[in-house]
Amino acid sequence: MSAVIERARSDARLLADVGFEGIMVENFGDAPFFADDAPKVTIAAMTLAIGEVSSVGLPVGVNVLRNDALGALSIAAAVEAAFVRVNVLSGIMYTDQGPIVGRAAEVARARRELSPATAIMADVFVKHATPPAGLSLVDATNDLVERAGADGVIVSGSGTGAATNLEDLRTVADRSHLPVFVGSGATADTIGQILTIADGAIVGSDTKIDGIATNPVDAARAAAVVLAANR
Repeated sequence: MSAVIERARSDARLLADVGFEGIMVENFGDAPFFADDAPKVTIAAMTLAIGEVSSVGLPVGVNVLRNDALGALSIAAAVEAAFVRVNVLSGIMYTDQGPIVGRAAEVARARRELSPATAIMADVFVKHATPPAGLSLVDATNDLVERAGADGVIVSGSGTGAATNLEDLRTVADRSHLPVFVGSGATADTIGQILTIADGAIVGSDTKIDGIATNPVDAARAAAVVLAANR
């Protein structure tokens, strides 16, 4: 566990030093994931790690994979996290963990009671998943924005590191009065174009050594993303 914490601290310091504006913490190394109820040891470990990461002074978000929104909110309450990411907040998506059903009603009430200042960033047509037949991106976005209690919407490609389709991004941005973020595939080469449509982006793989998501942060690659975004 001490090695996990040190790696988290190191990555967070590098991201802060090159100018990132926030940090998302996930239990990405836990694959294969539990669908929507992560083990208690995961919640405890993530709370410890995020408490350490918060010391760099940036807003911190929590995503308990695969879709434990109530666990994420519990962590957020303990560490005063700025936001949580919920992969499936409303509707249903078919995943390698089986069907995952959104629990927006429970999430909204838990947020109100546990951590009312924590924003909820919710995916529409989340990566590594397939929507039910007949559900359009437009209808899914409308449900998420108008009925699910989200504070921001995330649009991703097909999987980790996969580019987000810009037409899909425009479709969501045109129908959302909430901030819209890209959730996968943003790179130093594409971030400029992305930010002409989206309000921000979650950048993971392109900040890592050799562009591999499981590797440590590469300061030069991370700095290149920030430089391109600022341009």
